[in-house]
This record gives sequence, C-alpha cells and structure tokens, in this order.
Amino acid sequence: MNDVSFFSISELRKGLDSGAFSAVELTEQLLAKIERNRSLGAFIEVTREHALAQAATADRRIKAGERSPLLGVPVAIKDMILTKGIRTTAASKMLANFIPPYDATVTRKLAEAGSVMVGKTNLDEFAMGSSNETSYFGVVRNPWNPAYVPGGSSGGSACA
Repeated sequence: MNDVSFFSISELRKGLDSGAFSAVELTEQLLAKIERNRSLGAFIEVTREHALAQAATADRRIKAGERSPLLGVPVAIKDMILTKGIRTTAASKMLANFIPPYDATVTRKLAEAGSVMVGKTNLDEFAMGSSNETSYFGVVRNPWNPAYVPGGSSGGSACA
C-alpha cells in the first residue's frame, strides 16, 4: 500500500470502498508513522487498541455494504475535546490523569459516522497560546523543520 498520509478523505474513501486497502491496514500504517515520529510531540495519547477495534468494526460495516463519508477514515482529536474513557488533558499537568465519563458531541458524532480515532493531539495548555510551546507534555515540532514550531494552539493537529 502507498503512503496514505497525504490522501484526501475522498481518496481514502475510494480506497476503502474499492478494497484497495482495509481500514485496519490504513490504521496500522498511520499508527506506525505516528510511532516513527513521536519525537515531534504531535500526540499526547495514541489510542492504538481503540483505533484498531474501530477499524475492524468499520471493515465489517464496509464489507456489509455500508457507505458513509467517514467510515473507516482515521482522525486525530485535539486533546481539549472529551473522549469517554480516554484521557483528556488539555495539555495541563492539572488534568494529566483525567478520564472523561462521556464524549463531547463532536467525538460521539465522529464515532457514529465510523471514523477511527488514532489519538489525541498536543496543544498549548488549555489552548492558550500561539506557538505550542506551553504544553505540560512538551513542545510540538514542525515536521518539515524541527527547529521550528507548527504554531498553536493546535500545533499537534497541524503536525499530525
């Protein structure tokens, strides 16, 4: 399978629907790339097992003939957005171990649409910054030139 990192959603949709690759294969490729690039600091939390389970469910739904724009498509969620049962920190030491008891509406709707959450992205603490250098979990580096930052407060999302 080609590197799908820069595929558009419509290109991912076409590949998933045609069987060129499965949601599990797509997710595994992106999780491997996330791991290779951990030093960039884009992710606070990588949700490997959760993502692979969601991808397997998406593959079953696709195989059953279901079609939906986000079904099987990997997404990363900014770590300000609540994710039930998955740590949400807002990049703050104060919330370093917070596990939300419910999903934010956007998270719930993405899951219902069949998207695959690969992780939670880094940000300036409480999204209050412009360089992504104030996260308790470390600075986010620009993937094109690690001497620079990708900006903030959504620097983890930009880097990912």
